[in-house]
Amino acid sequence: QAQLVESGGGLVQAGGSLRLSCAASGRTFSSSTMGWFRQVPGKEREPVAIITWAGDSSTYADSVKGRFTISRDNAKNTVYLQMNELKPEDTAVYYCNTPRATLIWGQGTQVTVSS
Repeated sequence: QAQLVESGGGLVQAGGSLRLSCAASGRTFSSSTMGWFRQVPGKEREPVAIITWAGDSSTYADSVKGRFTISRDNAKNTVYLQMNELKPEDTAVYYCNTPRATLIWGQGTQVTVSS
C-alpha cells in the first residue's frame, strides 16, 4: 500500500519561503500526475498545484500563481513545492496526492505564515 509522507512545513514570516517535500513509499508514482493540496479548518481541501508525470507541464491555483513552483524527482519518488512570497492566507496543512486523490492521504505538513 502506497504511503505519502509530507515534510518541510513550519512557521515563517510573511514574505518568506519554504520548500515542501512529498515522498512516496510502497509504490512508485513516477508515471502519475501528482499534485499539492491544502486545507484549513472548516474548509474543503483545495488543489494548489499539479505536475505531469514527466514534469514537463504544471498548473497552479490563481492564488499561488507566480509564487509557488511544483517540481518532481522521479528517481527519488518525490514531489516538491517551492513556496515564495508567502502570505498569511497560505497558512494551511499541505498534502500531496494524485489529482483525483487515488492514494491514501498522508498526515500533511503544517505551514503557518505570520503577518
